[in-house]
Amino acid sequence: MMYLRRFINHTDMIQAGRYNTLKVVKKVDFGLYLDGGDGEEILLPKRFVPRGAKDGDELEVFLYHDSENRIIATTQRPYGIVDDIVMLKCVGATKQGAFLDWGLMKDLFVPLSQQESRMQEGGKYLVKIFIDEQTGRIAATERIARFLSNDDLTLNERDAIEFLVYRETDIGYEVIINNQHIGLLHYNEVFRELEIGDRERGFVKTIREDNKIDVSIGERGYAKVEDEGDKILRLLQENDGYLPYHDKSDPEEIYEFFGISKKTFKMTVGTLYKQKKIELTQSGIKLIEE
Repeated sequence: MMYLRRFINHTDMIQAGRYNTLKVVKKVDFGLYLDGGDGEEILLPKRFVPRGAKDGDELEVFLYHDSENRIIATTQRPYGIVDDIVMLKCVGATKQGAFLDWGLMKDLFVPLSQQESRMQEGGKYLVKIFIDEQTGRIAATERIARFLSNDDLTLNERDAIEFLVYRETDIGYEVIINNQHIGLLHYNEVFRELEIGDRERGFVKTIREDNKIDVSIGERGYAKVEDEGDKILRLLQENDGYLPYHDKSDPEEIYEFFGISKKTFKMTVGTLYKQKKIELTQSGIKLIEE
């Protein structure tokens, strides 16, 4: 999985829900104590202690709260950290809220007030990890929209991005860009099945006057064309110099064989034709032997 991680040095204030680099100050039978600053010591339980760790070493650890609300360290890697938006599985539900598996021994709590649909055990839900201001604990919420805004954009047209599939609309998929903006991936840009929670690479296609963002999946422009040109030439060589695909071919057939959109196929074929590497026929494309 792809996440933006914030690493905090032990000389700064520690933050739960994030990765911190802390110094070992004491070894005990049940683990290591780490320097949390201001005289605070944080336990790293024995089961998570790296082999050979000793006093004075600096360890990269994730901090969270144990069942008694104490800060505790682990070398386990959760599926997401504070501010991440992730798809997690519900492993238990009560009248107060639900518990999600986020890759640690202690599950992540979603209060009932933070659920848009009543979570059920076994279901998967898209949530944002945050610090609950009332309790100071790490929690999760399905109410993601309030954290997203296009008022002050941090990107430009043609920028490479990572996005997460948020929800489906009549004209395409709403996507979350860089955990902070909303974009739209139109159906005519999609040539394979996508599911809510999928993470993809793409680029900003258009930013409209109202700051609405249209995105495309994959690499942008002619850098992509150049990569696909080599692929088409290889496939021609592997198929006796001829392939029965052309500008009238069905987009799904093109995607199934080449793994690219029809638009990219036409751009690539046009480039190869101008380079005199292929011939265009009524029924397909033909490799020009050198």
